[in-house]
Amino acid sequence: MPKIVIFSGAGMSAESGINTFRDHDGLWENYKIEDVATPEAWQRNPELVQRFYNARRKNVLEAQPNLAHQLIAKIQDFSQCYVITQNIDDLHERAGNQHVLHLHGNIRLAKSSAPGAQYSETFYPIQGWELNLERDKCPQGYPLRPHVVWFGEAVPAYEHATQLVQDADIFIVIGSSLVVYPVAGLIHEIPESCEAYYIDPKADHLRVPPQYHLIPETATQGMQSLFTQLEERFSNHNL
Repeated sequence: MPKIVIFSGAGMSAESGINTFRDHDGLWENYKIEDVATPEAWQRNPELVQRFYNARRKNVLEAQPNLAHQLIAKIQDFSQCYVITQNIDDLHERAGNQHVLHLHGNIRLAKSSAPGAQYSETFYPIQGWELNLERDKCPQGYPLRPHVVWFGEAVPAYEHATQLVQDADIFIVIGSSLVVYPVAGLIHEIPESCEAYYIDPKADHLRVPPQYHLIPETATQGMQSLFTQLEERFSNHNL
């Protein structure tokens, strides 16, 4: 079975109604990064940061996986399929994807805000959409913060993601603007023999190397056509 690795970005979830950060009318139009998405913001005003991510979590819980999420889950029927996502929502999992690596965290989980806890692998599932600074604390008594990689923090999952990409037979980038580093660097880690695709309305070779096949469509449009090709090629091999 081929090893297919999917790398998804904000454009993937936008079609499910989850607000993006960088597009026109995106979240950064209403908030400054340094006020809600940095360790310093948490130290300075944890109430504001918590409210911001509570609202994001509520948005995620109200959203549903779209057709692109569902088609990626169906790729598991005829391949070893791994999803690497920049998104902090859990729509890939809710669509049925079994192997999902979150580069920037998962907003449905919380972790301790204790010093050094950024790198802890102890996470706490959040019931509902709200974290409360006074009520929700780790066993050591520190308030729980969202399991989100903030600007200025390291990306602990990056090494694992690199290993997955370096071993891919087929690599599909979908809905990512490829402007957030270091994770955007993953597009350069594919082997020479890898078959690579870039699905995005703004897809061009200024963003990805010539090795990539461009599909300048939305996530759902692009995945429909590509899924059909992949299914025809590999489903019969599993009979």
